[in-house]
Amino acid sequence: MKRGKKYVEAAKLVDRTATYSAEEAVALVKKASTAKFDETVEAHIRTGCDGRHAEQQIRGAVVLPHGTGKTVRVLVFAKGAKATEAEAAGADFVGGEELIPKIQNEGWFDFDVVVATPDMMGVVGRLGRVLGPKGLMPNPKAGTVTMDVTKAIADIKAGKIEYRLDKTNIVHVTVGKVSFTEEMLADNFKAIMDAIVKAKPSALKGQYIKNITLTSTMGPGVKVDTTKYLA
Repeated sequence: MKRGKKYVEAAKLVDRTATYSAEEAVALVKKASTAKFDETVEAHIRTGCDGRHAEQQIRGAVVLPHGTGKTVRVLVFAKGAKATEAEAAGADFVGGEELIPKIQNEGWFDFDVVVATPDMMGVVGRLGRVLGPKGLMPNPKAGTVTMDVTKAIADIKAGKIEYRLDKTNIVHVTVGKVSFTEEMLADNFKAIMDAIVKAKPSALKGQYIKNITLTSTMGPGVKVDTTKYLA
């Protein structure tokens, strides 16, 4: 794969054979960011889990201390008083059954997170085939199936992110933006790692965290030392 001149120059800043502390990695990711837009900083965490086994699945959510740097649009499936509460709490869209054809047939996806009250999951379940592959299906473990819609919306707007294993047993998460200070990115990364370490499946035998790479949208990957997460 041919890389641009800027990427090649940026990659020279990173020693591919070395692992860095979280703080050093964050500093390098910022330094190696060359795009004209405010790149997203991401963490890719390869685990020793086997996601084919339900007891080795990892899924949850964490509120980043400094948010994600992105404006998140929230859709809430609720009715009656809960719909009114969701609107008052700042949901971008609130509705019920009438939204099904709009999403299913018209391909409407002007939202980033979906929250639903438990009594609406029968309706939302009918959208499983379209919401599931996009990672938008509400889930109790992620706090997006709840009666407390006010708290759910507040957390999401404050910078709550979901984490889950993909098919290759890697967790991909947003850490923040390149424009964040090193301290902000390091704080967010620590919050993510604390949550993921805590979520270690009890059924897992062997090494949990295999490797961690921090990167910006267009920048080279920086390997993070995993020693402190092996306990």
